[in-house]
Amino acid sequence: MNYIMGIDEILKNLPHRYPFLLIDRIISMELGKSIVALKNVSMNEPFFTGHFPDAPVMPGVLMLEAMAQAGGVLAYKTTNTSPDNGRLYYFAGIDNARFRRVVKPGDQLRLEVNVIRSKRDIWKFEGFAYVGDELACQAEFMSASPKDQA
Repeated sequence: MNYIMGIDEILKNLPHRYPFLLIDRIISMELGKSIVALKNVSMNEPFFTGHFPDAPVMPGVLMLEAMAQAGGVLAYKTTNTSPDNGRLYYFAGIDNARFRRVVKPGDQLRLEVNVIRSKRDIWKFEGFAYVGDELACQAEFMSASPKDQA
């Protein structure tokens, strides 16, 4: 199913808020399989004041976080849960992270995240962040929801 989600629905499906909400729109989602999200990179991002003032660059760890947030939306929608009912997914691991391109103000990141596997409340994803057709970042990552939650 092709699924589009704006910021209002993203806010219902992620616990993150400004300044740490790092996705702006979902342009495609197939439950249990994949998601494509967008992040518009603006000069107004708070991290640019220190990274780096004379040559602003989006930190690589925030590209990874943006991919993880997209994976979180996919996990919530697939399991029909939400942060509102007490379920939280935490970053549980990252492997094979590679950074291929600098991301600057004015760029738009297209975050493509695929499920490698999911079992109970543990998800393993592969993610790719593109600016246009250029790969900026890629990684495999995991998220988990502790058993004592809703």
